[in-house]
Amino acid sequence: MVSSDQRRRQLARQKFERQQQRREQARHRSRQRNAIIAAAVAVVLVAGGAVWALGLGGDDTGKDDAAAASEATPTPSATESSAPEPPMTIDRKAKYAFEITTNEGELSIAMDAAKTPHTVNSFKALADKGYFDDTKCHRLTTAGIFVLQCGDPDGNGTGGPGYTIPDENLDALGEPGEDGTVTFEAGTVAMANTSRPDSGGSQFFLVYKDSKLPPAYTPFGTLDEDGLKLVQAVGTAGVEGGGTDGAPAKPVTIEKAAVPKV
Repeated sequence: MVSSDQRRRQLARQKFERQQQRREQARHRSRQRNAIIAAAVAVVLVAGGAVWALGLGGDDTGKDDAAAASEATPTPSATESSAPEPPMTIDRKAKYAFEITTNEGELSIAMDAAKTPHTVNSFKALADKGYFDDTKCHRLTTAGIFVLQCGDPDGNGTGGPGYTIPDENLDALGEPGEDGTVTFEAGTVAMANTSRPDSGGSQFFLVYKDSKLPPAYTPFGTLDEDGLKLVQAVGTAGVEGGGTDGAPAKPVTIEKAAVPKV
């Protein structure tokens, strides 16, 4: 018969073993995430030759990104985040829409603040002050990865708001496959970033055809049907000069953007 003291020691040992197991699992997830991010360049290059450094371009790409990118493809210059992200003013339980008027037509992106509060709050703060107005979508890819990238006031992939926001909702697209990627389905809207976690700023990308990428980019919205058709038409028109990665041949300018609660 087990005494009460023996039972307590047994329970304590089991609790300790569970804690150790949880810690080891956390360390494993961290190592796995770092490995996935580090493998992004190889994944993208194999996928179709579109060079994205270790990210989809961003607001503070550094020297490591430049070394990894093709010499023929300029990488974003380094800029430091010096300002705090905007104070949280949105309703975290509400749905919002990122409504964009472009020279090619209207886009509406459904956003769920409960899943990506920092991202939604940042986009609303930026849109409210006209940050996205009169900016161009500067990058299109047409091989392996099929996205249109926007949100850079400088129009060359180096600009940002001067602050960064944390990654969110990264497990929304499921577990990565053996190649370390998940499928970003057509219509998905996600944050661009650099090689570092939690490095999103204002740049985002619109997926117009299913694309495989590491789960390192915050998926924060979904394009409506008309918006997806608009971006698909831009993708069909191709890249300026006939390449697979560069300025879209059919220029897209964001004329006005707003983030109302819906």
